[in-house]
Amino acid sequence: MKKIVIFDTTLRDGEQVPGCKLNTKEKVELALHLEKLGVDVIEAGFPISSPGDFASVEEISKAVKEAVICGLSRAVKKDIEVAAQALKHAKRPRIHTGIGTSDYHIKGKFNSTQEDILERAVQCVKWARNFTDNVEFYAEDAGRTDNEYLARVIEKVIAAGATTVNIPDTTGYCLPHQYGEKIAYLVNNVPNIDKAVISCHCHNDLGLATANSIAGIIAGAGQIECTINGLGERAGNTSLEEVVMIIKQHKHLGFTTGIDTKMLNPLSRIVSDTMRMPVQPNKAIVGSNAFSHSSGIHQDGFLKDAQTYEIINPVDVGADSSKIILTARSGRSALAYRFQNLGFSFDRNDVDVLYERFLAVADSKKEVTDDDLNEMAKVYSQKEKVIA
Repeated sequence: MKKIVIFDTTLRDGEQVPGCKLNTKEKVELALHLEKLGVDVIEAGFPISSPGDFASVEEISKAVKEAVICGLSRAVKKDIEVAAQALKHAKRPRIHTGIGTSDYHIKGKFNSTQEDILERAVQCVKWARNFTDNVEFYAEDAGRTDNEYLARVIEKVIAAGATTVNIPDTTGYCLPHQYGEKIAYLVNNVPNIDKAVISCHCHNDLGLATANSIAGIIAGAGQIECTINGLGERAGNTSLEEVVMIIKQHKHLGFTTGIDTKMLNPLSRIVSDTMRMPVQPNKAIVGSNAFSHSSGIHQDGFLKDAQTYEIINPVDVGADSSKIILTARSGRSALAYRFQNLGFSFDRNDVDVLYERFLAVADSKKEVTDDDLNEMAKVYSQKEKVIA
């Protein structure tokens, strides 16, 4: 099984979500949770961006013992020097530096040329290598970069000392087969690619971040950059919990991670509360509805065999037990199950009678609650006593 490196950027890219700003204490606490989760690399921040970010990277470097601590920088000497200073206490520091490589960035952002950008890419890696032998280079907007030019850049930065090469789909533009083909092109056309780990950093602008990251590792990448709850710029980044569980469920792919999956739901809630960003109910793995069943057909199948409608045991991801949600679409088996859970022993005839009352209540509200069921059972039992 090939171990996929999980690079978490919740504290850097995830924090760039409007309203999700964290203070140093909060960042350190989350970093310790991420280390316990089993994350291999924690991108702690962008040190030169503010004194607060510098302090956060510095304090996380002191607190974390096992995970690699990464600081982001641009291809600017001062950025790299400041990142190195912030990381000086880290047991395992990494400097993450790079530059845009697509024509959109070269011409529109830098007003430059491919050759000039290539020189700057090589130079920033050399500067970073003065401080650490763990250097990651990002080719920003690699998703829209010409593959031949991208391969040239990657070959040169590896020769300059980059040990990880990040291939970001910065705008979330690529389709999964396109991103996979891009990674495969680098594997087959960069002579020294075996000297570095290829990393996937995908954004979710078209809802394809997870699919693209999986396509990337299938094509030969060895690291996925992701965030808890898929937090990140605009529509977000690759969701850590999604890629980890895809790898775990699809063992035939031949990959594994060091993540303790039972911590996924608890940590999702901690991140949501700390960053003040609710998780959408239908979010895969960690959404409140991820293990809820409301359709009568689904409920009946689930109650007979959970695997008919659940491919993940909620216990494996630290979620509460599966839920049978009673709505107007629910059937008799779900109603009987919920009554049984409340301690009532109704036979099939009882349930048939109660079901008519249940439907009347269900049609008047979104969800029938335990209080509703208790009231139904109480009224029904009293009527039965009168008849008896």
